[in-house]
Amino acid sequence: MTDRHDAAAVRFPPPLIPLGAILLSVVVQRVWPLDLGVSLSPPFRYWVGGGIVVTAFFALGLWAVVLFRRAGQSELPWTPTPRIEQRGPFRFTRNPMYLQMVLICLGLAIIMMNWWLLLCTPIVGWLLQRHAIHPEEAYLERKFGDEYRDYKRRVSRWL
Repeated sequence: MTDRHDAAAVRFPPPLIPLGAILLSVVVQRVWPLDLGVSLSPPFRYWVGGGIVVTAFFALGLWAVVLFRRAGQSELPWTPTPRIEQRGPFRFTRNPMYLQMVLICLGLAIIMMNWWLLLCTPIVGWLLQRHAIHPEEAYLERKFGDEYRDYKRRVSRWL
């Protein structure tokens, strides 16, 4: 049985935030199309947007999950953290999985030329920071103290 106090106070799965933004923006675009007069040709936008999505997925999200699992910890934010991961993408961002989610929103906005999603992407980042990152950082600072504060000084929250 795990100690419920030895975990971040994240109340729901963070991927629901970008997923909700993606679904909402698709619906709103159909009902209330937003065209800012800028368009990228289909092959180009698929390559650019797809490149962002694939790179974010593999170089940030999947790599971070693999490192967590190899270290014997879960990527789920409401589970105990046995140690601060500082390898791989954690060397240049403290939140590679959340950065991945924001970049996937950006890449999908480009692929679909959905301006609503592009406008929602900074909101996704803010909501992730407020509802996932802040509770995680408070927990890690309580648990690891100076070790985590030193990590925070060396590595940026986003990039």
